[in-house]
Amino acid sequence: MADDDMLSWDESVFRDEHVFELDYLPEAFLHRDEQMETLKYALRPAVRGSRPLNVMARGPPGTGKTTAVQKLFDELAGLSDVEAVRVNCQVDSTRYAVFSRLFEGLFDYEPPTSGISFKKLFGQITDHLVENDEILVVALDDVNYLFYEDEASDTLYSLLRAHEAHSGAKVGVIVVSSDLDLDVIDSLDGRVQSVFRPEEVYFSAYGEGEIVDILRERVERGFRESATGPRVLDRVAEHTANSGGDLRIGIDLLRRAGLNAEMRGSAEVEVDDVDSAYEKAKYVHLSRHLRGLSDSEAALVRVVARHDGQRAGDVYEAFRAETDLGYTRYSEIINKLDQLGLLEAEYTNVEGRGRTRELSLAYDPDAVLERIEK
Repeated sequence: MADDDMLSWDESVFRDEHVFELDYLPEAFLHRDEQMETLKYALRPAVRGSRPLNVMARGPPGTGKTTAVQKLFDELAGLSDVEAVRVNCQVDSTRYAVFSRLFEGLFDYEPPTSGISFKKLFGQITDHLVENDEILVVALDDVNYLFYEDEASDTLYSLLRAHEAHSGAKVGVIVVSSDLDLDVIDSLDGRVQSVFRPEEVYFSAYGEGEIVDILRERVERGFRESATGPRVLDRVAEHTANSGGDLRIGIDLLRRAGLNAEMRGSAEVEVDDVDSAYEKAKYVHLSRHLRGLSDSEAALVRVVARHDGQRAGDVYEAFRAETDLGYTRYSEIINKLDQLGLLEAEYTNVEGRGRTRELSLAYDPDAVLERIEK
């Protein structure tokens, strides 16, 4: 390799590495005009002082749902009589936690961690909205986590009936789900179904050409000129498309490929840097799911990793020894991890014992243990 192709100790292939962070909000939001128009249509009444329409946004992971919400909420931030709060339900997965996040969004400080009932918390939020003549737009991002904890119906009921609990309270709800196996409406209580009639907007998986367009914009902003070429971009797009079109994998792959080039001391990212980085980038979903687990859920993942493919009863003995939790809670955690796509719980017939479940990880056990211990 020629000296001109080598980095000095204080040089980088990146112009702006933050462009490849997963929380980066791009200036250009490509190939989502139709979805943005539907969302704007639903929220337009709020600009005129009326309660907005409710929305259900669905689609595979990494298809721009969260970015769309953040883009719109940035626009609403300029309006004095509209409050827009996004709640990450992977983190705040109970009704009380959701309303605590709404309280923080309205008052700019967190409510007390104890000593305040939900009724009082709810009342302070609605009082604030009415007294200040404000409209609240709530985005329940990754709402599927509320369903996993059996908290979705109570949470939505409280939000959708806020105007009945306190006359004049105006609340609109955007629910965002990446779980395509979850039928949001059918999974809600009848009391919620009767009032939740959302506008529906679907975010389909990006095609390979769309992926190239979107990642090219990141490359131009994030890498130094001449640090990458068309072959690198095409390979990243190919890997991304093969991973279900999840842009987060492609974005993370670009960053890791750049770091690989720097590790070699090279001023240019090569296709080999992309291919070697893909082995780690493809676990983006796994790392994201693991970060959101409670201590007991993480404990079960570790136990299954060590007892992969064994019967549920045998795994439970190891799980109880580690956590001292009962079988009912154990079964609930299995169901949640199965819904998240971390576990595979398959029923099988055992001679003399009837049907039982065999538990195995949906990912390589070593890869899971490596990431869950971090």
